[in-house]
Amino acid sequence: MARTHSFMMPLGTPAPAFALPDLEGRTVRLADIPPSPGLLVVFLANHCPYVKHLRGHFAAQARAWGAQGLTVIGIASNDAVAYPDDGPVGMRAEIAETGYDFPYLIDADQRVAKAFHAACTPDFFLFDRARHLAYRGRYCASRPKQVPPQAVTGIDLATAVEAVLAGRPVTAAQLPSLGCNIKWAPGNEPDYATRLMVTT
Repeated sequence: MARTHSFMMPLGTPAPAFALPDLEGRTVRLADIPPSPGLLVVFLANHCPYVKHLRGHFAAQARAWGAQGLTVIGIASNDAVAYPDDGPVGMRAEIAETGYDFPYLIDADQRVAKAFHAACTPDFFLFDRARHLAYRGRYCASRPKQVPPQAVTGIDLATAVEAVLAGRPVTAAQLPSLGCNIKWAPGNEPDYATRLMVTT
């Protein structure tokens, strides 16, 4: 099976601007999001087994973090023509099943995924109060079909979120996320995506 890991964009990178529709057709712009202690942008895919593996735990964590002031944004960038389960109907079902309470936005032309150098699902980008990149990497060490299995704890991301919410620096020792590659539309795959493939 081909898997992909995070590109690991340089820490300190400003959050790329975006303006994307939600499932109700409302446009969510980075510039319009109120200031907050931190911003977490997550690239998700409804059909991806890596996302399915942690989505219940992540949904609960996102609710808890939101109550503490963290802004959470989900983005769906997969080619919904080739992968219709990742389109709006599948996104609505995903919200209903998981209880996601954050905006889940549609990146139909995949420009935002490219701006973030997103490579896999899930791919996590945590920005501090100034919206500079503080963490990009894995949720935790747990993976689907792992032998021996490891519980989903979210400890890697949770530790970074805790630091950002407290205004503390996040350690630069970060491990990449690993998951399904973003399903790029034909001819749309960026150069960086190919370099990140892992075959198992």
